[in-house]
Amino acid sequence: MFATLSDRLTATFKSLRGKGRLTEADVDATVREIRRALLDADVALPVVRDFTARVRERATGTEVVGHLNPAQQIVKIVNEELVGILGGETRRLRFAKNPPTVIMLAGLQGAGKTTLAGKLGRWLKGNGNRPLLVACDLQRPNAVNQLQITGERAGVDVFAPEPGNGVGDPVSVAQRGIEHARHHHYDVVVVDTAGRTGVDAKMMQQAIDIRAAVQPDEVLFVLDAMIGQDAVATAEAFRDGVGFDGVVLTKLDGDARGGAALSVRHVTGQPVMFASTGEKLDDFELFHPDRMASRILDMGDVMSLIEQAEKAFDADQAQAMAAKFAGDEDFTLDDFLQQLQAVRNMGSLKKMLGMLPGMAQMRQQLDAFDEREFDRIEAMVRSMTPLERRQPKIMNGSRRARVAAGCGQSVSSVNDMLERFGQAQKMMRSLKNGLGGGGLPGIPGMPGVGGGASKKQKARIAASKGKKSKSGNPAKRAQQEAAAAERATSQPGSAFGLPDPSKGFDPADLNLPKGFDKYLGQ
Repeated sequence: MFATLSDRLTATFKSLRGKGRLTEADVDATVREIRRALLDADVALPVVRDFTARVRERATGTEVVGHLNPAQQIVKIVNEELVGILGGETRRLRFAKNPPTVIMLAGLQGAGKTTLAGKLGRWLKGNGNRPLLVACDLQRPNAVNQLQITGERAGVDVFAPEPGNGVGDPVSVAQRGIEHARHHHYDVVVVDTAGRTGVDAKMMQQAIDIRAAVQPDEVLFVLDAMIGQDAVATAEAFRDGVGFDGVVLTKLDGDARGGAALSVRHVTGQPVMFASTGEKLDDFELFHPDRMASRILDMGDVMSLIEQAEKAFDADQAQAMAAKFAGDEDFTLDDFLQQLQAVRNMGSLKKMLGMLPGMAQMRQQLDAFDEREFDRIEAMVRSMTPLERRQPKIMNGSRRARVAAGCGQSVSSVNDMLERFGQAQKMMRSLKNGLGGGGLPGIPGMPGVGGGASKKQKARIAASKGKKSKSGNPAKRAQQEAAAAERATSQPGSAFGLPDPSKGFDPADLNLPKGFDKYLGQ
């Protein structure tokens, strides 16, 4: 959603590279470009004015850090101001001291309230809560049925005593839903209310009546992030009419310009709490202003990426894989398939790659990436026999042709997949050797990393100590061997490894300190 804004800001910062210091003209030009970028992103005009005024003041004031170059100074200032305009700190749900916690959803029709109710319920369940969805949208056709289906997919119970489609009292349903939650020990209740195609008095009054009846702990305003500056007027109307405690942005994965996300917090004074980033029930996350600002400025969002990885990868499987690599077992296609499935559980690969710093410069390559390649690779691997997965080296021409026919791919595609797997297998093997030898991955024996050398390497090092390399000259090598044999048959020297003075060695030849010779030969 913020692709255009991110590209414009990145191009603006690039123009400052190579400058020794920021002049007033540089600041004016940069602020002018930032203003244009924000207006093009459909950010509300009052927000743009306040934002650019603060950036100008800080860029020309005493806050500029001396060790940063001009581009870094502007990026630092813009990043901090973006974090501020997006809310500053992450706002989390407030739970009631005496369950159940009541969360009421409000918003326009089409904003995605019903789907978001299922996403919120699934998110709450994943965080250890026992949520209940209450169907209070009794006006929109099939709204109750949609919530029941969404709840079933999310694994969350739904309270729907009325069929909807214009039948039933939503205020009564909300009250009965709270009582049902208390009697059946649900700790969170999510009330899905009706929406309209526009802000009208009837919709406002119904939402006000439901709020007065259930006394919710949180009222969340569900806002479509794709409607631009109209979102600001809608949010202000709900704030003045019903009142709300936080905002949930939906459809952040769309191709709109994203002005709503940057405007609603500043205009309404209420924080953005959650963001819906896709159509799947798992495409739902807490809204972190600092992380969103980093994404906009193409600085990545590594923390969110790590959190997704922690959810997707099973700890027991990771330990089993580590134990396997610690032994003599090799990386197989079964292991590859398991890791591929874990990556797919993290969500869209395009989204994950987009969280890495600097990936905006590769947006065309990311857009051209076909995620169905995962399906094709999985089909190839599953078309193999268990023996072939464990020992890919046995894959001859006839076996490859059979696998290609079984998965509906060409033989060349199977060859490419096996070649890439072979490269991955070599990489995993070198990684295991590097870590096992106390070195860097792929550089076996590199000291100083991983706790030192392995036992075998230590034994080889100990055995090689004191040994000189043999000369390639036969005559010189014979002299070395004769000298070594003489040292082996001679009596041991002193405790310092020097020859015994009784064998004709004169300690004075070493130019030692006066009186030190009495310590030799002891």
